[in-house]
Amino acid sequence: MTRRMLSVADYLGLKGKPLGKSEWILVDQARIDQFAEVTGDHQFIHVNPDLAKATPFGTTIAHGYLTLSLLSRMAYDVMPGIEGTKMGVNYGLNAVRFLAPVKSGSRVRGDFVMKDVDERSPGVLRSTVEVTVEIEGEAKPALAAEWVTLAYV
Repeated sequence: MTRRMLSVADYLGLKGKPLGKSEWILVDQARIDQFAEVTGDHQFIHVNPDLAKATPFGTTIAHGYLTLSLLSRMAYDVMPGIEGTKMGVNYGLNAVRFLAPVKSGSRVRGDFVMKDVDERSPGVLRSTVEVTVEIEGEAKPALAAEWVTLAYV
């Protein structure tokens, strides 16, 4: 898929507008185990299917931070690029809430809305994006976040 590119003026015009939904991403046990290995977080609710069966979840669940880390991947599906960008960086999160567990084998996707965008300083655009991560077939989302990024143009 070719990423949609916008001029700075058009990008600034996205304030308050929905950006779209990403493709679905499978969160299987292999992905959860890889995340546990990288982070050193081997809590049984993530990596031990036998013990996790006895929890209210009934199975292993993804780490909340694994789900959060998928925002970058999801953003490539919906966030337009800005013509002339030299680089983009994460600036942080104003808020994040983990609302429902992502069970192993589930698929998730991000729903993105441009809450705010401004020129923080000459050549630096700050975007504040509201993201809701949906779980396929579930009424309650996995998480809701307000994500802030900087683009240097």
